[in-house]
Amino acid sequence: MAHPGANTSKPGRLSEFWKSLGPGVITGAADDDPSGIATYSVAGAQLGTALLWTSIVTWPLMAAVEAMCARIGMVTGHGLASTFRTKFPRSLLAIVAGALFVANTINIGADLAGMADAMELLTAITSHFWVVSFAAFMALFLFAYVVTAIRLRPDWSAVLRDLVIPAVPNTRTAWATLVAILGTTISPYLFFWQASQEVEEEKAMGRRTLVRRRGATPAELINRKIDIGIGTFFSNAVMFFIILTTALTLHRRGIDSPETSKQVALALEPLAGRFAALLYTIGLVGTGMLAIPTLAGSAAYAFAETFGWRQGIDEKFRGAKRFYLVLAIAVLAGMAMNFAHINAVKALYWSAVLNGLLAPFLLLGILLVATDRRLMLNQPSSLLGRLTVAITTLAMFGAAVGMFMV
Repeated sequence: MAHPGANTSKPGRLSEFWKSLGPGVITGAADDDPSGIATYSVAGAQLGTALLWTSIVTWPLMAAVEAMCARIGMVTGHGLASTFRTKFPRSLLAIVAGALFVANTINIGADLAGMADAMELLTAITSHFWVVSFAAFMALFLFAYVVTAIRLRPDWSAVLRDLVIPAVPNTRTAWATLVAILGTTISPYLFFWQASQEVEEEKAMGRRTLVRRRGATPAELINRKIDIGIGTFFSNAVMFFIILTTALTLHRRGIDSPETSKQVALALEPLAGRFAALLYTIGLVGTGMLAIPTLAGSAAYAFAETFGWRQGIDEKFRGAKRFYLVLAIAVLAGMAMNFAHINAVKALYWSAVLNGLLAPFLLLGILLVATDRRLMLNQPSSLLGRLTVAITTLAMFGAAVGMFMV
């Protein structure tokens, strides 16, 4: 079903594609947040290149999940929580929204703590000052790991072997790290953010009413898939190089359980020398500034859609007070966590584990929505998309079981 008045002609297709780029790229960029950086660093330091294969396996899985969430938002004209309301009782959705809020708040707190810890490493100024400062800004800057890994001249044949031949975890710690990797790449908050951003994109195009937003043209759906594919590719490329770099540096030095930003930053020393802390700080702070609004925003969207509040980043505060209140509380609660003197690297890692445990339950709900032909206006997700997301769900449940049973 095409949008009313949508132009489906071929001329200008390339320009329309470039205009459509955004939500998928932002999602991919936000995925490499401080929690992701810490988790990939721990994976490389702890297990060397043993889990390097996850960087290639999670790309199609992550892309399929985000494409499904995007399709739900584009076709129904609603965010994810709003579509869940047609399938599940509000009481259950309130629990889901609450769990997402808690997970996101912990993730925000961990991100802020990691950012603050990094700045304290660089400046020796108390981390509390930086927590307050960074909560208000956005940025993106992280590719030093790519250059570092190449400069270290690894044995590429061994790297290729570990990339294409999965090494099954054989300890509880390794299984937990796998759960963390899955949780920080296929993150619950990105499910809600992707669908809600599709709605925001359509509002920005003048489709202010639900009737005008419902349905999507084949070209729009294909463009979004490409957008998401590009964003997730770069996200997983960064993941690959972080694991590889920390495996070649921290793991070889015997630092298999990094607990401080200073230890994690050592991975960049071969490239930057005494400026390693600076490069690490820029990367962590930049990605954190991009991810934190996404984390807080997804929690606000989930609550607003569950309870039918007026919502949207295009709304003024007066018209969507409860939406903005949830967003503010998530950030403030995350900031408050920093004053509990938590270990930054551990907090970042375990927030990824928490996301890995929550995600498969949400994926079940997403699958039910995406396969409902009536709800999806006869534009359900493809068989390949459903199969890929189903495999993702089973894999995440399997990793969680392995974490608790081994």
